[in-house]
Amino acid sequence: MKIRIKFSKQGQMRFIGHLDIMRFFQKAIRRAGIDINYSEGFSPHQKMSFASPLGVGLISTGEYFDIEADSAKSSEESLRLLNSVSVDGIEITGFRRLPDDAKNCMASIAACDYNLYVSSEENPITQDIIDDFLSKENILITKKTKKSEKEIDLKPFIYELSVKDNIISMKVAAGSVNNIKPEVVIDAICSLYHISEVRGIYERAEMYANIGTDENPKLVTLESLGDIIE
Repeated sequence: MKIRIKFSKQGQMRFIGHLDIMRFFQKAIRRAGIDINYSEGFSPHQKMSFASPLGVGLISTGEYFDIEADSAKSSEESLRLLNSVSVDGIEITGFRRLPDDAKNCMASIAACDYNLYVSSEENPITQDIIDDFLSKENILITKKTKKSEKEIDLKPFIYELSVKDNIISMKVAAGSVNNIKPEVVIDAICSLYHISEVRGIYERAEMYANIGTDENPKLVTLESLGDIIE
């Protein structure tokens, strides 16, 4: 069976890289007695697939990975077991069974929610600035890759953007084709409105799949694609 696990990453754990998080969960799965499947061959490894690496320094309440298992206890009991072997800053919040034909979480991502908790006493990015920013016909930026640079229009990939007090919230495109980092949106605003710098802590709050079409998207959380195990 396919299982989708959701977790949060907070506090000092935000400075732990993705590979170390993977190793942590490999050990936690064993210690919790989760009946995970292993690959065959000379070097068997757990069948585990993470949705998307979280950058070092970011916190999150919406991280996901999938496993394959021969059997599973109830969602409630599995959460209890996993959290009993976890560490400060990592809390497992979801444990759901997926349909047999479900795509893995990495292949399912279409969008992410992010928050920027601005550290300054006064946030230089106001709602008026955001409203004007979103009213632009095009938001052209230069996107750098490992091999080249190309100009893209950022606007179609920003689904939501707002600010309240010192929290800037956004929903942006994500996945293997269009993956927009929150820093790119903030940098574009700062460049356009001559804001020198906006410092703060970024949080990935949730990940979404698109169960609609490209023309008529319908975004649902990755967690909602699975069912609670009774």
